[in-house]
Amino acid sequence: MVRIGTNQFKNGITIIYEGKMFDIVEFQFVKPGKGTAFVRTRMKNIKTGKVIEYSLGSNDTVEQVNVEKTDMEYLYRDGESFVFMDTTSFEQTHVEKQFIEPILDLLKENTVCVFKRANGELISVTLPDFMILEVVECDPYMKGATASGGPKPAKVETGATVNVPPFINVGEKIKVDTRTLEYVERA
Repeated sequence: MVRIGTNQFKNGITIIYEGKMFDIVEFQFVKPGKGTAFVRTRMKNIKTGKVIEYSLGSNDTVEQVNVEKTDMEYLYRDGESFVFMDTTSFEQTHVEKQFIEPILDLLKENTVCVFKRANGELISVTLPDFMILEVVECDPYMKGATASGGPKPAKVETGATVNVPPFINVGEKIKVDTRTLEYVERA
């Protein structure tokens, strides 16, 4: 592992901070009028999936984790484990539920996920940033029924609930941002 300064931060790199492994989601260099400069950083805890905001000094250093990324296609569920296939070697891997838990609501067969490994050990499984999903349950669209025209909850084929515009109906396919679980557009 290599020690890096906050001036070497990039979105998506994996670091160890306070003994825990994090992915850097976003960072911003801040130079206040008085005082010393610092870096405001949003980091996602690898184990829990929670995004936490930290402020680090501009001269602080952290350990960068050497991460290997592999594209793996989800095939099926086998009891309490999930079976994935390497898209290049076609080798199958069984993954425990604990790694799939954060993405379980959006996981569907034939989805290509990214596996991150550090020192040969699996540390996380990530969905593609956007997925096309079919709406299986939502209230029907009634023109003029609401004055606000705000979003309504819709259940998609994977079981997740996404807020969608009022004109979306059952059977339509929508594009969903898997990082925020938000509706993007009709597909």
